[in-house]
Amino acid sequence: MKKITLLLALFTLGFTYAQSPLEEGALQANAGVGFSGWGVPIYAGLEYGVAPNISVGGELSYQTYNHGSGFGGDYKSSIFGITGNGNYHFNEVFEIPSQWDLYAGANLTYYSWSTKINGSTVDYGGADSFGIGLQVGGRYFFDDNFAINLQIGGGNVVSGGRIGITYKL
Repeated sequence: MKKITLLLALFTLGFTYAQSPLEEGALQANAGVGFSGWGVPIYAGLEYGVAPNISVGGELSYQTYNHGSGFGGDYKSSIFGITGNGNYHFNEVFEIPSQWDLYAGANLTYYSWSTKINGSTVDYGGADSFGIGLQVGGRYFFDDNFAINLQIGGGNVVSGGRIGITYKL
């Protein structure tokens, strides 16, 4: 009986560990497009597993937004963002199968806005700023390394949401 109990305990421990979406010390790359009220951003970043179920990462994003005509000219803004984020992955807590990754977290973004009217850059002052936000998302892994992801949240230049791909390095 003790052997069966030990075997079941080891199996359960192995199954729980297998559910960890990003193991401690592992690295994954993310890239894709977003949706927001300020155009269609593109983003790319890295995420690192710092502890079981906890990851930190960084990303770069860029988008343009055409405001249209007004006040005597065509307005177009470009927005560049640098984001740091942290996520908690809920697979172990909710006993989610390992091909899925459900996470939530927070982010801090530095973004720089540049606006042009009729092709000339306009300095409004204070165009650089910080944003703090929360996000929730999920990934579906097609194999051990490749996944598609979907995330919603705010506080950065990809506020609103995004869809993309993930590759474990």
